[in-house]
Amino acid sequence: MSKERIFPAPPVNVEYEEFWSKANNGKLLLPRCMDTNQFFWYPRKISPFTLSANVEWVEAVGRGVIYTFSVMRRADPQYVIAYVRLVEGITMMTNIVECDPDTLEVGQPVELLMQKSENGQKIPVFRPV
Repeated sequence: MSKERIFPAPPVNVEYEEFWSKANNGKLLLPRCMDTNQFFWYPRKISPFTLSANVEWVEAVGRGVIYTFSVMRRADPQYVIAYVRLVEGITMMTNIVECDPDTLEVGQPVELLMQKSENGQKIPVFRPV
């Protein structure tokens, strides 16, 4: 019987408050600079493009493809970390779950899933489609 991985709790910060609040409701919000109309990652209230606070939060579609990944085989239980390129164009580091790590491929489509962390905060992870 395999153990289930317990995800570490994300850091608490006023910059991320809205992001984590919506994550608990099953939504992945992405920040978008309203001056340049570009999405960016990590979630924050200031645009890295213009250094302005003219930022809006947009709900992500929740789909993407694996950009690259690594299997943590020595961990108990083993797990997969990956960069996923979302349809919105940003690339985020995340975990791939509900999969056989030996069948994963770069470019493989994935979909969003919210998983509880050790303190109950839901975090975005992905599973193969």
